[in-house]
Amino acid sequence: MSFLTIRSLAVAAVAMCVLHAYAQARIYRCGNEYTNDPVVAKTKGCNVMEGGNITIVEGTKPAPTARSAPVAAARSGSGNDRVDPAAQRARDSDARAILEAEMRKAEERLAQARKEYANGEPEKQGIESRNYQRYLDRVAELKAAVARAESDVAGLQRELGRLPGAANTVGSAAK
Repeated sequence: MSFLTIRSLAVAAVAMCVLHAYAQARIYRCGNEYTNDPVVAKTKGCNVMEGGNITIVEGTKPAPTARSAPVAAARSGSGNDRVDPAAQRARDSDARAILEAEMRKAEERLAQARKEYANGEPEKQGIESRNYQRYLDRVAELKAAVARAESDVAGLQRELGRLPGAANTVGSAAK
């Protein structure tokens, strides 16, 4: 080998070492973020990562579907975007109709549960005349059903009360 070839190989080897050292700069971890900028690391109070290699792959955002596109558009809009008052009234009206239908169903369930409970003294059924514990268990279940139905009615009344113009149309619980 000639002197020139050996010299050029030596220069290439030194250059590779320098590039390798540059590629192995210190990596800092700042919570779930990583940086190799010591100034940023110092300002954020990051820790030096020691040992091992780090591979970071940027995630991709899922493409919006037809169903989620209006929601995404609504969320990405500025705070100055307003809903058309007529559209809002229609939404409120739909919400009220749905809640009132649910209220009627809940009041019917409450009336049925109270009828079955019979103030804590329902009629004994089948084997309950010989097995008093079974009767007590059924009475406890009926009492819990009444409490759940009353809670459902109260919750629906609260929701109806939160709707605009609710002061004059809140339903009442069945007695």
